[in-house]
Amino acid sequence: MATGWTCFFYLICHSNPVNMESLNFEAIAKQWFDAFNNHNLEALLALYDDQAIHFSPKLKIRQPETKGLISGKAALRQWWKDSFDRLPTLRYQPTSFTANDQRIFMEYIRTVAGDPDMLIAEVLEISNGKINASRVYHG
Repeated sequence: MATGWTCFFYLICHSNPVNMESLNFEAIAKQWFDAFNNHNLEALLALYDDQAIHFSPKLKIRQPETKGLISGKAALRQWWKDSFDRLPTLRYQPTSFTANDQRIFMEYIRTVAGDPDMLIAEVLEISNGKINASRVYHG
């Protein structure tokens, strides 16, 4: 019969090592939420690679010519500036993060005064400490 100590040592020896990259990705995700919720466009853009791409169903609706996909910081700036100007109460409430060594999957609740809350999932692909792709999912 295994004792408490035996179980403890088994868990220590057989558990997966902590992935430091995924911890860094969580820190980037937290910075992302902080910048977004403060409508700090410069801090938000600083997290992205210059050639980053972004896909969003909302983008597809508001700018159909993009088919939901934009590329580069200038397009990201325009998209988020428009969102922040139109929706001054827009906030995201993170509910969970799941990360590996290439991306972080974020779940959050989108809140806007006067609109029903919306559950959102978003994937940030990250390399060299910068977000190079983001994809938003909701239904």
